[in-house]
Amino acid sequence: MAETTVVHLLRHGEVHNPDNVLYGRLPDYHLSETGRQMAETVARAVAGRDVVALFSSPLERAQETAAPLAATFGLEVTLDERLIEAANIFEGVSVGNGDGIFRSPRYYRHLWNPFRPSWGERYIDVVRRMRGAIDTARETARGHEAIMVSHQLPIWVIRLAAEGRRLPHDPRRRQCALASLTSFSFEGDRLIGVGYGEPAGGLVKRPTVPGA
Repeated sequence: MAETTVVHLLRHGEVHNPDNVLYGRLPDYHLSETGRQMAETVARAVAGRDVVALFSSPLERAQETAAPLAATFGLEVTLDERLIEAANIFEGVSVGNGDGIFRSPRYYRHLWNPFRPSWGERYIDVVRRMRGAIDTARETARGHEAIMVSHQLPIWVIRLAAEGRRLPHDPRRRQCALASLTSFSFEGDRLIGVGYGEPAGGLVKRPTVPGA
């Protein structure tokens, strides 16, 4: 029988973002105190797992989320650019309560195609790079488990692709809370299941900060 490998995609914890900026790939956005608690909570929750490899998006909030895991498992964190947040032309825009972009006519020209989407990195390109990152993690941790720290949109669209669902979606309906785990289980190279859990769910304030 082929060995079982599990690749966990962990969304980073809460970010300090008092101005409610859609920060995307911008530098210098770090975990809040609650975000650090989330990262520690996840590390405790998975401490008994057979994790042999740890990967992270290069953005600060992801690396800070990975740090307690690295300490728990005695692993080095491998930075992987393929895990980065999706590119978005609205980076740096204050979104207020979440609808600031849609209330400003100067942004309308970017919103013509929600299926691609027209305002940022194509969903199919996000899926392609995330699939490659997962393949690398599966090979590295074959027969064991790996954790990859990434961001909401990349995690959600690779899950949609894995489950054979359409990539265009309503962002408000993503099942990918802060510090949540989306877990891909493989027998050999064959995907046999996708699971979801929120080990730090008690610390999540809903709705979450947009664009994380």
